[in-house]
Amino acid sequence: MVAEEIKNQIRKALKTLNLSLVEFVVEHPENEKFGDYSSNVALKLYQQLQKHEARSTKHETNSKSQTFKSPTKIAEKIQQYFEFRISNFEFLDRVEVAGQGFINFWLSEHFLLEEIKRAVYLGERYGTNTSRRGKKIMVEFTDPNPFKEFHIGHLYSNIVGESLSRLFGASGATVKRANYQGDVGLHVAKALYGLLQISNLKSQISKLEMKPPQEKAAFLGKSYALGTTAYEKDKNAKEEIEKLNQQIYAQDPEVMELYEKGRQWSLDYFETIYERLGTKFDFYYFERDAGKIGLDVVQRNLKKGIFQKSRGAVIFPGEKHGLHTRVFITSRGLPTYEAKDLGLVSMKYKDFAYDESVIVTGHEVDEYFRVVLAAMRLVHPELGEKTQHVSHGMVRLAKGKMSSRTGEVLTGEWLLDEAKKEVEYIIKGRSRGKTGIDYFLSKHPDYSSKTESEVEEIIKQISEVIGLGAVKYALLKSSIGRDIAFDFDESVSFEGNSGPYLQYTFARAKSVLRKFEARNSKHETNSKAQNSNVQNFSDFDIRITDFNEEELAILRWLYRYPEVVLEAGEEYLPSVVCGFLYELAKRYNTFYNKHWILNAKSKRQRQLRLTLTAATARVIKNGLFLLGIQAPRKM
Repeated sequence: MVAEEIKNQIRKALKTLNLSLVEFVVEHPENEKFGDYSSNVALKLYQQLQKHEARSTKHETNSKSQTFKSPTKIAEKIQQYFEFRISNFEFLDRVEVAGQGFINFWLSEHFLLEEIKRAVYLGERYGTNTSRRGKKIMVEFTDPNPFKEFHIGHLYSNIVGESLSRLFGASGATVKRANYQGDVGLHVAKALYGLLQISNLKSQISKLEMKPPQEKAAFLGKSYALGTTAYEKDKNAKEEIEKLNQQIYAQDPEVMELYEKGRQWSLDYFETIYERLGTKFDFYYFERDAGKIGLDVVQRNLKKGIFQKSRGAVIFPGEKHGLHTRVFITSRGLPTYEAKDLGLVSMKYKDFAYDESVIVTGHEVDEYFRVVLAAMRLVHPELGEKTQHVSHGMVRLAKGKMSSRTGEVLTGEWLLDEAKKEVEYIIKGRSRGKTGIDYFLSKHPDYSSKTESEVEEIIKQISEVIGLGAVKYALLKSSIGRDIAFDFDESVSFEGNSGPYLQYTFARAKSVLRKFEARNSKHETNSKAQNSNVQNFSDFDIRITDFNEEELAILRWLYRYPEVVLEAGEEYLPSVVCGFLYELAKRYNTFYNKHWILNAKSKRQRQLRLTLTAATARVIKNGLFLLGIQAPRKM
């Protein structure tokens, strides 16, 4: 990375100039007129020298502080070091000192031009790095509970977990995706109780067997709601549900047939959502298995004093570790979520001997995980140190409450479906009728030979891709941990900071390239030659002065992509990729709207603009992939 190389050269400069090493940064200045990179090393060094001078006695002298009367003087010395050796650094054009002692670095024409060629040449590999090469990482996310709804929190967890998995993969790691699901517990007992209250249950189940997974899941959801209400309001029902809970843990044959049926219906339904979202899990873990192992782990460590008994239960005394106390085994002898997590960590490591385990959940369980991880570090010290908890915020609607008219919590699938409908509405020109199809065909005449039903299907497919992109981008563009106010109008808009805007920019760039290839095919028959015309301009004598302001704005932004990918992976922040892509899209669209590309004045100018277009398209596609978003060639 360029920033790291500049840091290394600054350290060499300090050593050559017999100056102390200090902590400093190399970053992009807010105003690009001040260079591609800037460093505060001179300010930091001057501050250190001033502190040293203040500690010196009146009889001592400090030659360094006397020589450098200001940060600017130090900066000038370092700048001279670079100026004398500038020919050794192909990636640098010049180094200058700015006010108050900042040192600004401008990248060379050669580097910037080679970088956009690299973006096109490397394709999907562009932006990847080796910071985690050889590392094995397991990412656990989504974690829905069978017998319950797949709510928006599960959707958010899936979107964050999938993006982090892709970022880790882009850094060279071997990544495995894991899904941990609560298939035992009171929620299951409540659902079974609700099912058992339904008249003609066997007949109902028989009818549902041939229905889509969504209908089966809705049926289970209603049963769970019925059981939950009964548990809260009916003392007898509560006792029956707690008995059912015991039977499920004991795998009592009396309830297992119904239990297994409902469990499988839920899992089948969840798979339809994973497929829709583009996630494929490598491992599935369940609480009924983790609970047995966790129960044994807690009981064995009870003798070691890590856990202790309290009122018939087994607890972890969190106060001893600056935390709060939590129950790991109930007074009924059942493992809690906490104990199950201790069993889960052993199961995970047995299946995949990871170097790092990342668990993605909502931030409402932050305190829970602080206690669990503290216990884990005592029970499984090595695995506890390898475990990282990443928490995201909650999702609410910017307008209205996050519940349906009936008061039920809205599901993840509902959000995806609504986004799809909104996009379809836009694509049809704010019309849902036949005139909407006519509007779509006026924008896409290449589909005019299709039947009406075929066009409808095309519109639905496009709307699905864009709708998914809208939701994923809206949930990822803010820093993980912040609550999200989901706004449909903003999220599905083809303008502004949205997924559809980025997808549209990509489709626009690809349209330009297709038109060029179509025009070029009339004169050339060799497809490889056509591609090379877009991808390679090394035959031309290109200089930065050949670029106008809008082209230069793209050029001085594209090269940052690899370091953005590195930062996003190291900091667990997909939002960094979002911010970069949005700025790139804005710059490209400004350029597109002001300048001809295919009808440029000269062949060289056209080639420059085509290469910028190809590089922009490639970077946007790669970046969207890291966010789990498809990049459609047409919109």
